[in-house]
Amino acid sequence: LQISGYLNLLANTIDNFTHGLAVAASFLVSRKVGFLTTLAILLHEIPHEVGDFAILLRAGFDRWSAAKMQLSTAVGGILGACFAICAQSPKGAGETVAWILPFTSGGFLYIALVNVVPDLLEEKNPWNSLQQILLLCTGITVMVLLSLT
Repeated sequence: LQISGYLNLLANTIDNFTHGLAVAASFLVSRKVGFLTTLAILLHEIPHEVGDFAILLRAGFDRWSAAKMQLSTAVGGILGACFAICAQSPKGAGETVAWILPFTSGGFLYIALVNVVPDLLEEKNPWNSLQQILLLCTGITVMVLLSLT
C-alpha cells in the first residue's frame, strides 16, 4: 500500500475532527445554525468522501478495506464534537463558540481558497471559469438565504 493512502486517511480524520467541532459549536449557538451547518457539511462531504475512496483504491486498498478505513475516519468527527462540548466554559457556550467557529471557518476558507482559486486562475476556457464563478456565487446566495429564514 502506498503511503499516500495513509496520509489521505490522516488528513481526512483531521478534516472530520474540524467538522465535528463546527457542528457541535453550531448547535451550541442554536438548533437552526446547527442544522444549517450540518447540512452544509453533509453536502460537502458526499463528493469529498467519494474522492477519498478513489484515492484509497488508487493507493492499493481493496474496496472493502477502503470502505472500512473511510468509515473509521468518522471517529475524528465524533471526537471533534465531543471536544467542542467538553470545552464549554462554565460561563456558557458563548466563550466556546467564540473561538471554535472562527477556527473552523478559517480552515474551510483556507482550503477553499488554496484549492479553488488556483484552478480558476489556470482555467483556459472562459466559459468554464464563468460557470465555476456562477456556481460559487449561487452557493453563497443559498447560504445567505438560509441564514435569513
